[in-house]
Amino acid sequence: MEARDALMERVRYVGSANHKLRAGDYGFQPSHNPRPSKSPCDAVRAVLRAEASALMMNGIRRGMVSRFADGALPKYIWAIDDAGDVFEAKAKPERETDYHGYRLGDDEFELRAYLVKEWKRRCR
Repeated sequence: MEARDALMERVRYVGSANHKLRAGDYGFQPSHNPRPSKSPCDAVRAVLRAEASALMMNGIRRGMVSRFADGALPKYIWAIDDAGDVFEAKAKPERETDYHGYRLGDDEFELRAYLVKEWKRRCR
């Protein structure tokens, strides 16, 4: 738990306009490089920064992070909201302590199923 607490102190959720249908609702300028192949985090409902940050921290608390070396940070953090939607936060390459997130889409069924199973197991 100490390592998880330390990780929570080091990282922050900053978001990205690339994963927003309505970037202005989040205080972002519309992206000059939108990614139509990516799942927008607000496709099903608005997930504002405070909620996204709380989801990310809850993912860390449950150890739902990708592998990372000592002194480094995980590339991915996963969390599931109360409605059962699976979200992935990813470190920004230019600043690895900053994360942006998105809802995993239907095309990632196997990963979503695995993460839901792990989330439930770690909630006991």
